Amino acid sequence: MSHKEQSNKKLQRILLAEDDESMRLFLEKALSRAGYEVTSFGTGVEAFERLKEEPFTLLLTDIVMPEMDGIELARRAAEFDPDLKIMFITGFAAVALNAENSTPDAKVLSKPFHLRDLVDEVDRMLAA
Repeated sequence: MSHKEQSNKKLQRILLAEDDESMRLFLEKALSRAGYEVTSFGTGVEAFERLKEEPFTLLLTDIVMPEMDGIELARRAAEFDPDLKIMFITGFAAVALNAENSTPDAKVLSKPFHLRDLVDEVDRMLAA
């Protein structure tokens, strides 16, 4: 990766919402290694509060979470920041289909997925 690509990625800020702590740390580490600045939270409520304080490029959220699920988080986040790109992570294909209906421009990645696939999808979305 060239220095220019690296510096472009630094401007790409990812907000991660995942209630499974080991999964959250795993994703955060992979995306950080790929050159992204990642801020992560265990709940949709905390993630949304941070989103209101500072800009992010991509919201990467689990769909199934307590309190505020990923779909609700994405809906509120998109209203707050229409330019925000959204990617859902889910272990439930059926839920993913509903997510695509309610937020047409969101990408859905089903668990289990390879970290390389995640990073490639994020690269693709943020390059668009």
